[in-house]
Amino acid sequence: MAKPKVAVIRYEEPYESVRKAVELSRGLEGVSSRSRVFIKPNVVFWTRSTLFPKYGVITTSRVVQDMVRILRERGVEDITIGEGGVVFDPKDKETSWHAFESLGYNELKKRYGVKVINVHERPFQKINLDSEITVNVNTDILESDFVVNIPVLKTHAQTKVSLGIKNLKGLLDINSRKKCHSIDPGKDLHYMVSKLSDCIPPGFTLLDGIFTNERGPAFDGKMRRSNILVASSDTLSADKVGARLLGYEPSDVPHIALAATGSGRTTDLSDLELSGVPLEELALKLEYSFPYNEDNSLPLPMKKMGIEGLSYWKYDLTMCTYCSLLTGIILTAVAYAWKGVAWDDVEVLTGKLMKPTPGKKHSILIGKCLYEANKNHPDIGKMITIKTCPPRPDAILKAFQQVGIDLNPAVFEHMDQAPGFYLRKYEGKPEFDDSFFRVE
Repeated sequence: MAKPKVAVIRYEEPYESVRKAVELSRGLEGVSSRSRVFIKPNVVFWTRSTLFPKYGVITTSRVVQDMVRILRERGVEDITIGEGGVVFDPKDKETSWHAFESLGYNELKKRYGVKVINVHERPFQKINLDSEITVNVNTDILESDFVVNIPVLKTHAQTKVSLGIKNLKGLLDINSRKKCHSIDPGKDLHYMVSKLSDCIPPGFTLLDGIFTNERGPAFDGKMRRSNILVASSDTLSADKVGARLLGYEPSDVPHIALAATGSGRTTDLSDLELSGVPLEELALKLEYSFPYNEDNSLPLPMKKMGIEGLSYWKYDLTMCTYCSLLTGIILTAVAYAWKGVAWDDVEVLTGKLMKPTPGKKHSILIGKCLYEANKNHPDIGKMITIKTCPPRPDAILKAFQQVGIDLNPAVFEHMDQAPGFYLRKYEGKPEFDDSFFRVE
């Protein structure tokens, strides 16, 4: 059996670089003019309220446009671009369409006749990941003949890297995404993600590393201009190479290792054929985990601020996307609330597995999942709960106020503008070119 081909390209110019990646990898050999093609970019987050840094967070419109053009030149007429991004309010449908308009997808619709869909507004089909677990997957991709998967080349605070396999999580409905953050150690986030590519039609994976993101997947990571493209008709092979380029052996990335062993593949690069630029010429070493103090009770920057009387325990695999988004905002608000006087022995718990610390005076439980898990726990002192899913800003403010931590309400009233603060780090630097996120 022939080894899967993986092409590694240095991005140099529009269209030609993507075309070269496609040709070297022979990635579109399974496509005919009659194929129904589904393109899955990575639009992990969006806000209508402010400009924010998209570099290494969101798939460049440049690469999406080039792929659409290449497909049309091959005679493909039935092309759908679909994504199910995360927004602060799960009921908000307008923001996704604002993202599609801003990224130029509607312009691609006009020029090339592609369809653009918000996965959250489309039907889902129940699919078995194994003999016990089902998830609901978007029907449009399941009914396609060929999938063009275009994730960003980035690290991820929970899964180490977020590449082709992980990008498919954006095709699940909200409840299935939450299910991925299971408390079962044998069926945890790594396991769930490792199974996602098993239920998707064949296709082509193109890792967009024009920009990369350290400590991703979102706007609070450290973004770089890296000019890397990785292409393969085999998602696992592309991901193994992508992991190596980010500084990780595939065997050290749990969901990639699980996907490899589950399909009888090796966890190294010996079972694939590389072409293009040697990996050592483009290799990076990007951290994935946000730094905490020695016992993981406080983010390191807050420890350095001298904050006392508070334990804000490090996130785990069970914390889902909506709580993850809020955590960064809460931590920012807590840092601003610090006045140099120790708080009253408070701990903050997140996810689904954390347990109250015996002897702690106050335990704030963020989210419905954690409340249900700990509401009758014998070791809890004073329990302060935020029971909604996702947690409501007013409930967060009230909970912290109860333990003497006065968070600024403006941070939460305008939390959809918070991503804009991160843009300042990249303004005025020519390598961070926003035109990559427009169709021109």
